[in-house]
Amino acid sequence: MIVYEIYPTAFGDVCIAAEDSGPQAGLVALGFVRDGQAPGIRPGWQRRSCALTDKASVQLGEYLAGNRQAFDLRLHPPGTPFQQRVWTALRDIPFGETRSYRQQAEALGNPKAVRAVARANGANPLAIVIPCHRVIGADGTLTGYAGGLELKARLLTLEGARFTRQGELL
Repeated sequence: MIVYEIYPTAFGDVCIAAEDSGPQAGLVALGFVRDGQAPGIRPGWQRRSCALTDKASVQLGEYLAGNRQAFDLRLHPPGTPFQQRVWTALRDIPFGETRSYRQQAEALGNPKAVRAVARANGANPLAIVIPCHRVIGADGTLTGYAGGLELKARLLTLEGARFTRQGELL
């Protein structure tokens, strides 16, 4: 059964969902609540916490406080085989570093798949834990992020990453 709970963080409320038992146990969704809407919630999911959502909440809090650079969580995001490959590659981007969509496509061995990589990044159901916020435009500018560009800038600043916003190197 998939369960979810909403947890407060220093960056706003976050909804964390997990398959709480069995061979598929792991996090399936994590996203910031925007305009009162918890992202990714599906009919049939039950609102209650479990050990996995609680552990993710603690680790996310540590990350947002600047006390954690990597997550130690069991993940089970639903997605196509291509999306899974893209999300695995995202997890290989070190804390505090960024990549362009082209660099990410090249890392997957398909430099022409830039748009497909961008779509897969946009479909990432596990914000921050699968760090799609570390992917920026080839010119160093911030590009789309499901949580909004302001949140993306805050996350990259927290990590000490360099990026450009409105022509200004940050």
